[in-house]
Amino acid sequence: MGAGVVYVGLGLVWVLNARAPAWLVAWFVAVAVIGAFIPGEANQVSLARAYLAGPAFMYALDAQFAELAVIVAIAGLTDLVDGTIARRFERPSNFGGGLDPVVDGLFAGALCIGLALGGTFPLWLGLVIVARYLLPALAGGVLLALGRRPELRHTLTGQLSTALILVLVGGVCLLRALHQDSSAFLAAAQIVIPAATVATFAHLAWAVGRRPAGAAQPG
Repeated sequence: MGAGVVYVGLGLVWVLNARAPAWLVAWFVAVAVIGAFIPGEANQVSLARAYLAGPAFMYALDAQFAELAVIVAIAGLTDLVDGTIARRFERPSNFGGGLDPVVDGLFAGALCIGLALGGTFPLWLGLVIVARYLLPALAGGVLLALGRRPELRHTLTGQLSTALILVLVGGVCLLRALHQDSSAFLAAAQIVIPAATVATFAHLAWAVGRRPAGAAQPG
């Protein structure tokens, strides 16, 4: 609850200073309410990406690339720090392993759909990125509904695809902010991101097939 109060307070200050739309306040409060039931310092750091999803969507939709590049950089930093905090101050948990890709998907989805609707990204690429996170989450939900208890932890391909998405999408935003040609980064994203997504799905299918029913790996 304390972390939620801090996040919402920072969000309100940002909304007032940036004159952002009021719906973002409701977004911050909604994430804080959910976060009040999520224990652990590392998980609260992971939730920062859920809070940032709202500003990322707004900046992407409005093509404010300088601000968007900063948001992507902060999100990438939290993705690096949360695992370190979990290992340093508390044992990495099954729940934390499941939360991390969910907030990754929320942030990346908001970012890329905003860019697509704003005309920066092709819509199909934004949908590929959404599917990269949504389908494994749905698969995990089906396993839980069937009474299985999958082992929620990262795969190498999952971590790599997330890093590539942040680097390529962040690179496009940074180059646009600097008024430089971003076509090379965008062309690379249209090849690399779908390929990394397919590799992630293939790895997940292989991992689920070779492990016992109660120990499947998500992305």
